[in-house]
Amino acid sequence: MLLRAVLFDLDGTLVDSLGDIATAMNHALQQHGLPPHPEAAYLRFVGEGVAKLAERATGGAAPSLQGQVLATYHAYYDTHLFDRTCAYPGVEAALAELAADGVRLGVLSNKSDDFVKRLAARLLPGVTFSAVYGERPGIPRKPDPTAALALAAELGVAPDACGFVGDTSVDMDTAKAAGMYGVGVTWGFRTAEELRAHGARAVVSSAGELLAALRTAAP
Repeated sequence: MLLRAVLFDLDGTLVDSLGDIATAMNHALQQHGLPPHPEAAYLRFVGEGVAKLAERATGGAAPSLQGQVLATYHAYYDTHLFDRTCAYPGVEAALAELAADGVRLGVLSNKSDDFVKRLAARLLPGVTFSAVYGERPGIPRKPDPTAALALAAELGVAPDACGFVGDTSVDMDTAKAAGMYGVGVTWGFRTAEELRAHGARAVVSSAGELLAALRTAAP
């Protein structure tokens, strides 16, 4: 095993959360007199933090209205976090095997930090994460590499001995900017073509393939 640590995105990578995100945002939009969107539209809306989600879902409405929608979304999502969201098949077992190999595991998401911690703890109870972080004040969101580099340092691992797994161009751009080994997963919110175009070193379509790719990575 050449990688000593692996960082994972959350939404679309470890957990399938699209339905709950779409329902919560559509609820917020309707509460403020705005039209809802088909669930599939949220495949393109998510990935760059909740403020960008609100901007896209509202069609670039005035910042004050975006703020109101965001507050309503947050309050609703807080109590509906686990309605439909679940871990992807085989992911928990694959991560547990990595941990058994001695690989340190972390989560780095652009989702609100509290939500990330709650989702990881409840939906992946069999995985020992060394650190779990979402969006936090004063720390740039992905694809800025600041948070990824800080997390690698916290785990005591050099960036070039660290993998970064995600399902969007944002994740692959983060991996590249941080000097980490980027692995894209195709079961999430974006396409294999997008992942490859943004520098994925490997693209996988199952938890088994993910485990194999990380175990044989050659940074």
